[in-house]
Parts: sequence; structure tokens; C-alpha cells
Amino acid sequence: MAGKYRHRIHLLASVVTRDPLGGDTREWRTWKPDVPAEVVPLSGREFTAASAEHGQVTARMEIPYLPGVLNTMRVLFDEQVYEIRAVLPDATARRHLTLMVDVGLSDG
Repeated sequence: MAGKYRHRIHLLASVVTRDPLGGDTREWRTWKPDVPAEVVPLSGREFTAASAEHGQVTARMEIPYLPGVLNTMRVLFDEQVYEIRAVLPDATARRHLTLMVDVGLSDG
């Protein structure tokens, strides 16, 4: 499996803090650094199928099973920030998670 997970990603989580004037400030902080991953850009066929379900999904990232990963997080890979659109667990043995991601950033 080590050869399969040849990339390294950072998982980012949103942290909301209250400023002195009563407003909220959102920051993205590293939740888990240096997670081994397989990063695969989607082919045209996969992209079309994924777009129908999840919006514009541009890549699939597989990581070893890691509890707590949410679709509200972001991924930093190769100096590019990706939004996680879906977290798909391994249905059989909790060996890995598949993250469907895109590069379109939103405020969420």
C-alpha cells in the first residue's frame, strides 16, 4: 500500500473565532498534516458522472481510513486548495476513505 499512497496532503478544518466587535472570523487551520494519499484527476467520463451528483468534482483522493474527516474540510495538495465535496468510506473494512474534491473555493 505504501507505493499507492505516494502523495502527501494536508487536511484543513475551519475554525470560527469571535472578534472583539462581536463578529465572527473564519480561518482554515491544518487539522492533520502529511496524510499519505493517492491523488487521481478524474477522466472525462468519471468527471461527468461525478458532476451530476456532487457539482464540479475534479479529482479523487484516496487516503488510509481516518476518523473525523468531513465534507466541510479542505485539502491542501501541491500548493492548491481543494474543497471536499464528498467523503466516501470503504464499505467493507474501514481501510480507506475516498475524497471527491474540486478546486472551486467557497466561503464554507
